[in-house]
Amino acid sequence: MLKYNPRLKANARQLWQNLTDSERVLWQRLRGRQLSDVQFYRQKPIGSYIVDFYAPKAKLVIEIDGSQHFEAPYAEKDKNRDEYLAGLGLMVLRFNSRQALKETEAVMDVVYRVIVERIAK
Repeated sequence: MLKYNPRLKANARQLWQNLTDSERVLWQRLRGRQLSDVQFYRQKPIGSYIVDFYAPKAKLVIEIDGSQHFEAPYAEKDKNRDEYLAGLGLMVLRFNSRQALKETEAVMDVVYRVIVERIAK
């Protein structure tokens, strides 16, 4: 089990209850072990971060980014976050909100292929 800052639990719970439209669309496709019988958790605290979706069996994190993530300060924070998660052996897949909403099947294809590859190791 990955350690996390316990103070993040309340924030994670609030995010869990208030998913964005793009997170909600993806969650409907990830929940209930629909992909290769892999369990996903949403708004999961890991270390000092809260990730959008986490699949422990595949050591996979999925992030859905809004437009602000393309701005320099956010991009730098995302880079640091991804490096930290990679240091824990986790792979991070990032999709923008538009992709999750408008290209859901393509996003799910990428996620499925990565899951199959990672659990085969």
